[in-house]
Amino acid sequence: MLTQAENELITRTGPGTPMGEVLRRYWMPAFLSWEIEEPDSPPINVKLLGENLVAFRDTQGRVGLLAEACPHRCASLWLGRNEESGLRCVFHGWKFDVDGNCLEMPNEVPENDFHERIHARAYPTVELGDIVWAYMGPREQMPPPPMFEFTQVPETHRQVNKTLEECNWLQGLEGGIDSIHSSFLHRSMTGQANTGGLAGLRARAVAAKLEVDPTDYGFLYASIRPINEDEGDYIRTYHYVMPFTQIRAAQNEGRGEKRIHGHFWVPMDDENHMVFNWFYTLGDAPIPEEDRLSRQPTYVGGEQIEGFRKMRNKDNRWMIDREKQRTVSFTGIEGINTQDHAAQESMGPIADRTQEHLGSTDRAVMVARRMLMDAIKTVAEGGTPVGANDAYYHIRAIERVLPGEIDWRERLHPEIYPELALA
Repeated sequence: MLTQAENELITRTGPGTPMGEVLRRYWMPAFLSWEIEEPDSPPINVKLLGENLVAFRDTQGRVGLLAEACPHRCASLWLGRNEESGLRCVFHGWKFDVDGNCLEMPNEVPENDFHERIHARAYPTVELGDIVWAYMGPREQMPPPPMFEFTQVPETHRQVNKTLEECNWLQGLEGGIDSIHSSFLHRSMTGQANTGGLAGLRARAVAAKLEVDPTDYGFLYASIRPINEDEGDYIRTYHYVMPFTQIRAAQNEGRGEKRIHGHFWVPMDDENHMVFNWFYTLGDAPIPEEDRLSRQPTYVGGEQIEGFRKMRNKDNRWMIDREKQRTVSFTGIEGINTQDHAAQESMGPIADRTQEHLGSTDRAVMVARRMLMDAIKTVAEGGTPVGANDAYYHIRAIERVLPGEIDWRERLHPEIYPELALA
């Protein structure tokens, strides 16, 4: 349980807020590369941490991310003409480059031209892993580039998409790092899904013990689910990378590939966030091209309408089917991600955490909240928050069934035993 003041502190992310100042110290996924695929293509709107921004790719292929309001008379630069290495406002023709420099002021005669003194607010960007990332904090405190392992595999071996979620970012994050919910929220009521493979063990073993190990990037944690004396324990490890990243194991899902999945829950404003979903494979076989190049999520129930909004959304009650809830799935809602969003969006725009009653399986959620609170204090004192570094570059999430007497840290820690990590 949090107090109302604590809940406000870690959920509000707009300019000038303590949590907003923390988030600005990290590289944030801003949008997908294909959204501005070609040089001089139309600009797009982007919203991050309560700021309305516009993104464009210039003639040389460089990416700019500027405040949407033109510094002249505040007209939207989304209306602008993307041409000849800059974005030109359609109101009076002022033109800006990717760094926010005003290049031209054609409505002024030469003696009254002062374009060299005008700058649009601009944020640095980097393009990695089919994502354009933005850094919105102090330039002198910029962390290393966000080189998660999925950004370093061949593009044929990863898939990235995004989905709008209509609630505060912390609800999405806490849902992601809550491992035990998959035994209920995502349970099938029939068939092989509850009996086959490691995913089926989450339906069989519904109680777990959580162990959380703090790290230089956040924490590594494991859900330990006893199966029986003969089979041992089903161990699934996860990583929480400060401030909005979860990496989870999926080694026995999909088409039998050695997969690792992850999410970024990125605040747009206090009542909406964008979920970036990604997975990558470490085997020889590429991801089927139809899936890899899809501009919508390819998972079940992932269909979208305009603005990356789910087809199954809060307005239509996530298309819950009560008959299917009785006979097919625990929720009657189509798709694992939609099931997650339904639970999280049902809490309201900003959940009232003063009403909670937490248990031992909420340990990861509690530790994450404490880390976010600590980061607020660290940044306020002029320090560098946890995770604004390169400590996460090579981490992996792994799942296995192990005999009860074996320490999971020895067998499922790729930095210690890399040959066993995805054997």
